[in-house]
Amino acid sequence: QVQLVESGGGLVQAGGSLRLSCAASGRTFSSYSMGWFRQAPDKEREFVAAISWSGSSTIYADSVKGRFTISRGIAKNTVYLQMNSLKPEDTAVYYCAARDGPPQPVYRRWADWGQGTQVTVSS
Repeated sequence: QVQLVESGGGLVQAGGSLRLSCAASGRTFSSYSMGWFRQAPDKEREFVAAISWSGSSTIYADSVKGRFTISRGIAKNTVYLQMNSLKPEDTAVYYCAARDGPPQPVYRRWADWGQGTQVTVSS
């Protein structure tokens, strides 16, 4: 099992930026992908972005393309989500996730989850 701890959430005005971090520990393998999902009140958890172990493959939700960037640290056990041009509709709890396999957008296929970090974008 992989333990994931997110950080970096907070309150920001529309048009601003935030960077989320997620540190992984425990059982990690070279095939593990990491990703970000988010969940707003009364909405289902939705995919945001994901990245392969090597960092060579990334995928994004259409709603964040061009604004968010996912990346991995040199040690591979940390993943970042740089969020620019934030909008009020980006407000949600953001969750880090890990899976043994390629990155993909269906949340039920991700085995390990962090506790989440709140991102609030004011208009």
